[in-house]
Amino acid sequence: MPATTALRRSLAVLAALPLFALAACGYGSQAKDDGTARVAAGAEKIDGLDSVRIGYFGNVTHATALVGNQKGFFQKELGATQARYAIFNAGPSEIEALNSGSIDIGWIGPSPAINGYTKARGKNLRIIGGSASGGVKLVVNPEKIRSIEDVEGKRIATPQLGNTQDVAFLNWAADQGWKVDPQSGKGDVTVVRSDNKVTPDAYKAGSIDGAWVPEPTASKLVAEGGKVLLDEASLWPDEKFVITNIIVSQTFLEKHPKVVEAVLRASVETNKWIKANPEEAKAAANRQLAANTGKALPAEVLDPAWKSIQVTDDPLAATLDAQAEHAVKAGLLDKPDLEGIYDLTLLNKVLKAAGEPAVDDAGLGVK
Repeated sequence: MPATTALRRSLAVLAALPLFALAACGYGSQAKDDGTARVAAGAEKIDGLDSVRIGYFGNVTHATALVGNQKGFFQKELGATQARYAIFNAGPSEIEALNSGSIDIGWIGPSPAINGYTKARGKNLRIIGGSASGGVKLVVNPEKIRSIEDVEGKRIATPQLGNTQDVAFLNWAADQGWKVDPQSGKGDVTVVRSDNKVTPDAYKAGSIDGAWVPEPTASKLVAEGGKVLLDEASLWPDEKFVITNIIVSQTFLEKHPKVVEAVLRASVETNKWIKANPEEAKAAANRQLAANTGKALPAEVLDPAWKSIQVTDDPLAATLDAQAEHAVKAGLLDKPDLEGIYDLTLLNKVLKAAGEPAVDDAGLGVK
């Protein structure tokens, strides 16, 4: 298969972060609009703009968006410019919505952001902030796998061909000295591409021996008797790596920077509140999950999933660049040109006003 064909096929399914996967949670093409937030009496519109459409996934790796919506942080900063929300369950559909103007700003995993940017040749989006780190684990059947060495020869699920967790597992397997064909998943370890919604059932049925998956799928597997063999955070410097970013349409950013700044200010404030009130924030996120998906997470799943995710304003740009390099190394991606994918100007303005240090774009910012 030509490299360009492999690239298109691989990038077409980059929806993780889970990434998505439940780091880009479920998979599908439909967005659910959960209505509009209440506007405070006497509030004024920013730049006269009636509304801003914000997209995110209904899963815990999008905690900032869940809590910011539930607690009204976004609407407070936007004044009479109404915050409208669209809930997605797949990265490609959120990118399509951004490209079409159906949403203006979105929370999304690193792989869909890379995918969207490269497919549009750098003309559709910017990453303007960070949101979450961590929340990805290798969970295994403890009766079959008791050590790293035991993974060889087993069947390990990842969410999709070429998605963030798939790339991470292939890179880790290569570091162990195991050879795996990236397209078929066959080799010293068999990679089974499995939708996160059905992976727990596959595990119960014994058709897989483990899975490299984001939260809350990882905690669902643990609830079914699985054991965490490896937390991906342990493989990264300072145990931090990007799982969720904030993106914006370049057109919207150019036309409405004050609105974008207000959303970023709300994001920073939300993250600060989450860190100061972890239990209340967890409950708020679960209430919003129930509103968005129709079902709250049980405590045995939510509690460990919540603990494994860190909200962050820093987009952890160097780790996104490394993830792209891992995809290239695995043979799933031609080397992408990511220069200009970040514009952290407004975020750093907000952070400075809040007395917080500036964050870095790892040399991938707008020149």
